[in-house]
Amino acid sequence: MANVTKEQVLEKLKGVRGPDMDGNIVDMGLVSDVFISDSKVYFSITVPAERARELDPLRVAAERVVKEIPGVKGAMVALTADKKATPSSAPVQRPAAAPSHAGHSHAGHTHAAAPGQRPAGPAKAGIPGVGAIIAVASGKGGVGKSTTSVNLALALKANGLRVGILDADIYGPSMPRLLKISGRPQQIEGRMIRPMENYGLKVMSMGFLVDEEVAMIWRGPMIQSALLQMLREVAWGDLDVLVVDMPPGTGDAQLTMAQQVPLAGAVIVSTPQDLALIDARKGLAMFRKVEVPVFGIVENMSYFIAPDTGARYDIFGHGGARKEAERIGVPFLGEVPLTIGIRETSDAGTPVVVSEPDSEITRIYREIARKVWDQIVAQKADTSRAMPSIVFE
Repeated sequence: MANVTKEQVLEKLKGVRGPDMDGNIVDMGLVSDVFISDSKVYFSITVPAERARELDPLRVAAERVVKEIPGVKGAMVALTADKKATPSSAPVQRPAAAPSHAGHSHAGHTHAAAPGQRPAGPAKAGIPGVGAIIAVASGKGGVGKSTTSVNLALALKANGLRVGILDADIYGPSMPRLLKISGRPQQIEGRMIRPMENYGLKVMSMGFLVDEEVAMIWRGPMIQSALLQMLREVAWGDLDVLVVDMPPGTGDAQLTMAQQVPLAGAVIVSTPQDLALIDARKGLAMFRKVEVPVFGIVENMSYFIAPDTGARYDIFGHGGARKEAERIGVPFLGEVPLTIGIRETSDAGTPVVVSEPDSEITRIYREIARKVWDQIVAQKADTSRAMPSIVFE
């Protein structure tokens, strides 16, 4: 069978109409350079940042038609936004290897920039048995936040910690699929329910309580009530860390978490593009507004490593998140490469940290987890810190 060519891919993509039906995505100049490796096709489609979620069906359609080409084994398509400036070409700084066992011994490690002091104020009620709660957030959808949340949680567990994960995305819960969990949680004494579990993680998600096909039309008070129930009326047991996969954006769910829950800090996920970073800045600004420390930024889809040659390609730009972290003075937690393996393992419900525990990508996630845990340890050691008061101007 002949090798698939870029020309074949572009010709097939001419059958996909543009976002406003004025022409096809190729002739409108929305398709990035097409990269083909090991019969798998990689490219991005440029869309306005504010329409990323609305235009996800465009990505799905493009992926579908490319997979129809004889000889194509798979396709990885991402939505990206117009870059206002050339991405930074900063060199890759490989993190040091993660320790084989973290446990509570991290207290002796040096840590990334510790969160700043917070003013004194009334304490927010914690969750019995849960040592620290961290939020994983993004300014926009489509940056791989949920996949990052799952692999971060599994990396924290691989580093020796007791970990749970809460899927706080009321409208698009993804944990049942990402962690291959089905069924309904059991109710135990009182109003408490037992969390679901897989791969050693305790898990709670609206996806366990509501059928996937049900359209959620909840407003602010209902969202707040549901989130707080999933936090406080779940028998989490003793956990070192509870990872909260936040919905994208800065809406009711994010404010509820920041106002009502004693978050130890937040991890922001972004892609390298400038406009994706603009959205990430909104998330950063929100957490700072409510005085929640930002543990740092993860650059997802940072670069692509060809599986057949090992060559590196910056398909979607590179280094923007690192540069942004330096600009605003928060830690840069790491670069997660774009690989079809992460996508395939996520879709199959076997996240890469458990399915490929010795891989380079797992090492990167475990190093990110170590940096986050070091900041939590440093925070707990800082006895002068008090919980924040929430002030909106």
